[in-house]
Amino acid sequence: MRAMWKGSLSFGLVNIPVRLFAATENKGLKFRYLHLPCHSPVEYKRVCPVCGKEVPWEELARGFEYEKGAFVILDEQEFKAAAGESEHLIEIQDFVRIEEIDPVYFQSTYYLSPDGTGRKPYALLRKAMEDTGKVAVAGITIRTKKTPAVVRVYRDILALSTMFFPDEVRNTRELPDIPGEETIRDRELEMARDLIENLATPFVLEKFHDTYREKLLEIIDAKIKGKKIAVAPSPEREKVVDLLEALQASVEKVREKKSKETAAQEGKPPKEKVTTTSRR
Repeated sequence: MRAMWKGSLSFGLVNIPVRLFAATENKGLKFRYLHLPCHSPVEYKRVCPVCGKEVPWEELARGFEYEKGAFVILDEQEFKAAAGESEHLIEIQDFVRIEEIDPVYFQSTYYLSPDGTGRKPYALLRKAMEDTGKVAVAGITIRTKKTPAVVRVYRDILALSTMFFPDEVRNTRELPDIPGEETIRDRELEMARDLIENLATPFVLEKFHDTYREKLLEIIDAKIKGKKIAVAPSPEREKVVDLLEALQASVEKVREKKSKETAAQEGKPPKEKVTTTSRR
């Protein structure tokens, strides 16, 4: 695993040399655009619309368009000057409970590894955070972009999750058609709660998998082997108009599924389905 950032984790007057590693990777399949008549990969070139010439990387600059067609050009030194001395520093500012932070603010997650003499202070901070049940709120600059972040204990390491600034999270009041105080019948609420309780289970991420990617790989493998591709029709969902009927049917379906799973585990035949009549 290759480090993408090196610096220090500042904990009061203690500086812990650390390296930053990407914690996740995109498993999506990569496709290239081809010219359909000859199946040649299409190339994308950086062409100046005025000069009509291809632009090499060394002639590229980053500009901010402050009004239509007018730009302010910044060089790398100016970007570094804006980052200041914190370019290679993760500066812890507060310790909070992670429940206080809404997940909407989280961006990307990285692993932190001690570097050089950082092993003991790294282990100390990890143990202290474990004992107190707190996470650290910090700031970090990655590729000239400064962002708030959370440092937390993940398994046996420290992990860092970058966060959005408050003004980067859109205001929910801008959303259209959000319901206000709707009239909800007691029986509807009772059935909705019952459905939630029947679906409640410990969180296991491994039960989810990328079926789209798996199906694409099957199709690609079949086409390589010269097989014909058969697309199965999508099953039609039952049309239930009444909300209470939909809830009742959902609860019964979940109970039936759980009964079959329990019976399979115990080696017993599943119980017969009992249909209840919804009360209006």
